[in-house]
Amino acid sequence: MKQAVVGGIVLLYCTAWASAQSPDTPLKFEIADVHASVKTSNPNQFVRLGPARGGRYEIKTATIVDLVRFAYGFDADKILGGPSWLEMDRFDVTAKVPTESSPDDQKLMLQSLLAERFHLVVHKDTRPLPAYALIVGKKLQIKESDGAGDSGCKPQTGSGSPEPGGVRMMTSNANGTTTTINLGPGMTIQYTCRNMTMAAFVAGLRGMMGTSIGANPVTDETGLEGKYTFDLKYSLQLMGPMISNTADRISIFDAVEKQLGLKLEQRQVPTPVIVVDSVNRKPTDNPPGVAEALPPLPVPTEFEVASIKPADPDARMSRFQMQPGGRLIAENMPLRFLISRAFNTNSNDQIVGVPKFADSDRYDITAKAPAGGPSMNGLDNDLIAPMVRALLVDRFKLTYHTEDREVPGYALVAGKSKMKKADPESRTSCKNGNAPVGAPPGSRVLTCQNITMAQFAERLQGSAPELGLPVADSTGLEGTWDFTLTYSFGAMMAMNAGPRGGDAAAAGVPSAADPTGGQTIFEAIEKQLGLKLEKQKRTMPVIVIDHMEQKPTEN
Repeated sequence: MKQAVVGGIVLLYCTAWASAQSPDTPLKFEIADVHASVKTSNPNQFVRLGPARGGRYEIKTATIVDLVRFAYGFDADKILGGPSWLEMDRFDVTAKVPTESSPDDQKLMLQSLLAERFHLVVHKDTRPLPAYALIVGKKLQIKESDGAGDSGCKPQTGSGSPEPGGVRMMTSNANGTTTTINLGPGMTIQYTCRNMTMAAFVAGLRGMMGTSIGANPVTDETGLEGKYTFDLKYSLQLMGPMISNTADRISIFDAVEKQLGLKLEQRQVPTPVIVVDSVNRKPTDNPPGVAEALPPLPVPTEFEVASIKPADPDARMSRFQMQPGGRLIAENMPLRFLISRAFNTNSNDQIVGVPKFADSDRYDITAKAPAGGPSMNGLDNDLIAPMVRALLVDRFKLTYHTEDREVPGYALVAGKSKMKKADPESRTSCKNGNAPVGAPPGSRVLTCQNITMAQFAERLQGSAPELGLPVADSTGLEGTWDFTLTYSFGAMMAMNAGPRGGDAAAAGVPSAADPTGGQTIFEAIEKQLGLKLEKQKRTMPVIVIDHMEQKPTEN
């Protein structure tokens, strides 16, 4: 083994690998294919990065921010500067690496690729960024412990039934080990913390399930010495039909203040960042021979093996997860959901003829994707869809066809705009975030910067159950805009529960008088942005289910 320092990182490498490198030359991929990602029907694409396998390194649908994040190890919110398209354009990178190369080697190779193919220039700096500090509140409610026993904060687990209004959640780690956690009403989870210093508590706070308090470390400014024992109960930051009573929800901020007598206070903290000085939008051409050196991997069209069985009728929580190595785990999943995944759509209007039993019948599925294909880490719906479809055809005797039909949809139209004109040089982005302290339970915030109305309409798809199909931009508004939209998922859950006002009913837009005080996304768009979502009919291809057996064939 030999040692070299490259970019401030100590690298250990074997003699064979060293023969192609020297301490004075940057590490590079042997050959790399870089091209713009193919745009899909999914408006909310996510980057996909798996470990290098067999000397093949792949990143799919990555923005330049993603690529800088992987190459330099900075969180996305600490990558500043750059042109407006930095978070919008997406690229695929496939490269050949020596099998002996480590993840740190590959980061340095990616840095070289960004410099050569995109002419990326960056520098490191320190800037004030928002972070949380833990301080003592009005009345401290935790007591010092004697220090005996183990230290740490652990979630309460349970094998019995959850309390009324609660649900059971299954979690898995990277090794596939499953843990059962019973959540209380409002998706509340309880952590038992024993013999904890405040320094240890803040160090682990971001890693506690569902706190969602940002990517920056929490600092301890309590001034408290010694060790403490306490319980902390708060609601997971999740959205979905399992959240039946938003009034029971407890934010992590309220929990820390009311249960512990402490307070999470946001501050501007000097933080290391990386600044993009310049970058090309179009990468340089691929070198000759890249197609032969990096042929596309075969895309699997069916699972290698699969087990299907009826779900436990007492199960209260569902899971649909692709584990490392291509193992699909589906637990307590409605057959309708599996049909939607088979055709890669979240809109019930895009699949017609679904039998009634598909809404009530639930199944557990364990399936294994064939080896040798693209990395299956994470939920890549484009890769999963054909395999789930083949499974339903084989085991449930599904038959279907495609035809054009008129389906309900929505158009975004202009009213009296309340949005702010954007600086066209600023970074284009549209990000979800947590609502501020005191917002109605179940609230979410969408912050958009330098975005066109066409981009915003595209972003709206999937943000509410009624918006499963693409939203048409009919605003006629030119230019780019800055705005913040706050809406309540609790209000969305209640929007069919009460009477609808005349104007909303006439427009076909759902509305509700939510007891928590929140607004649906439809109401929020109108009241906060001065826009409207109006129902409209459109003709588009739909999947027609011709036949489906209620029971699957035997395993």
